[in-house]
Amino acid sequence: MLNISATNLRGNLFEILKKVEAGEKVIIRHNKKEIACIVPLKKMDWRTKVTSKPKLLVSPEEIIKPIEDIWEDYTN
Repeated sequence: MLNISATNLRGNLFEILKKVEAGEKVIIRHNKKEIACIVPLKKMDWRTKVTSKPKLLVSPEEIIKPIEDIWEDYTN
């Protein structure tokens, strides 16, 4: 979220609109009060903004392996 003054908006309108188009939300202040908000019409998919891939700390087999002591209560 971008927080800008009305004066800054007036001087950089096209640059700010490009940020809004890219999915950024912009809050506009006048005399230190929030007076307006510019949001993109089309909601961006959060998946397109993810830059890193999750990393497993254990093997996939260990994830699906049942926990022995808990499992015993249900099988006996």
